[in-house]
Amino acid sequence: MPDEFDAVVARVRERVVPDADERERLDSAVATLRERTETAVADLPVDADDVEIVLVGSTARGTWLSGDRDVDLFVRFPTDLSREELEQFGLDVGHAVLPDGHEEYAEHPYVKGTFDGFDVDLVPCFAVSDATAIRSAVDRTPFHTEYLADRIDADLADEIRVCKQFLTGIGVYGSDLRTRGFSGYLTELLVVEYGGFRGLLEAAADWHPPVELDPEAHGRASFDDPLVVIDPTDPERNVAAVCSEASVARLQHYARELLATPREDPFDPAIRQPTPLDATEVREGFDARGTTPVAVRFDAPDVVEDQLYPQLERSRTGLVSELDRRGFDVLRSATFADESAVLLAELSVAERPAVERHEGPPVDVRDHATDFYETYADDPDVYGPFVDGDRYVVERAREFETAREFLTSDALFDVALGAHVETQLQESYDVLVGDELRELADEFGADLAAYLDPKP
Repeated sequence: MPDEFDAVVARVRERVVPDADERERLDSAVATLRERTETAVADLPVDADDVEIVLVGSTARGTWLSGDRDVDLFVRFPTDLSREELEQFGLDVGHAVLPDGHEEYAEHPYVKGTFDGFDVDLVPCFAVSDATAIRSAVDRTPFHTEYLADRIDADLADEIRVCKQFLTGIGVYGSDLRTRGFSGYLTELLVVEYGGFRGLLEAAADWHPPVELDPEAHGRASFDDPLVVIDPTDPERNVAAVCSEASVARLQHYARELLATPREDPFDPAIRQPTPLDATEVREGFDARGTTPVAVRFDAPDVVEDQLYPQLERSRTGLVSELDRRGFDVLRSATFADESAVLLAELSVAERPAVERHEGPPVDVRDHATDFYETYADDPDVYGPFVDGDRYVVERAREFETAREFLTSDALFDVALGAHVETQLQESYDVLVGDELRELADEFGADLAAYLDPKP
């Protein structure tokens, strides 16, 4: 009789493994897309025999989840083409296959659209000899599919599906720069490495980062990341480079939790979604903490998420550092983004004294000490200079007594901000303090609920 863990996994597997009808619809869609792509390639000024059409990603490897509608079709062009020719031919094919599609940009442009209910990415790449010879980042993707094809059977594919659903449920599935979690390829490598979903959980529960895995024993590169998985197809690349410390720690937490108390809740992302707070609940939530929340709100920069979130994080880090330096003692901070964007800092200290201490050098460091003393000796706006211990000290007027004064001043732009964030702030922004944060409830009620009731 299976133990409770196996029983939970079996129930999840029933939900995430596509049935025969879903597989047939996918196969039919891919076959038609291939035919369209072949026809489009035949119209190009290249030898069609030198162009390969490759299905990549989870649909190619049989690890896609039921309900997923993503098809990634790569067109591999000869390496004697120029980068400009690759891009133009790729767009020509993409628009021919997906006439209602639109262009997006990764390392180079490609066409994204829909076909028969599936979301399709049609991506050009170079047909390089191996992944170490890539001319663009997408060139290595077909090698990932080829590598895993012989290592994933039907049973292991289902284990991978369960693992992907688990990572989705705990909020760490995805290599986008908002999530900074586990990509599909990384997940597949980990499940293969540990022989299944349970094996991965048991290993992760005891990880002591930095964790280093080298499936093909390349043993050549060194990386400074919490999780290192050397790409079997490219020894100079860490597949887990984007994975943050927090994502690794969350996997460890929920791995231990699921092994100790098997249940289906962690597999359901909806359970992690908090009920949005209204304005009154936001005010009461911060009042109960006895802190002073401050927020800088501005129109979200019009950039893709993989540009937006690193810039918001850089701005948050810079803002927190400066608030701490000025003595406001940030307890916790966060960023939110929708139509507008928010940099939130929760302060332990709401107001600082009108004066601040400024220490000079020790008196026995004669030249520097004399310069310090003479600088302030005749300044009527300071207390001192006086000797405290072995050094000169003055007490001078503090530049900003409250965080609001600082945040509404030009000094805000001395903070290390993301480029697009800084540009947006220069146009316009609002500063909210204390009870004023209730104004964020309509747009960010769910984010504030998660902030005020944090989970691992």
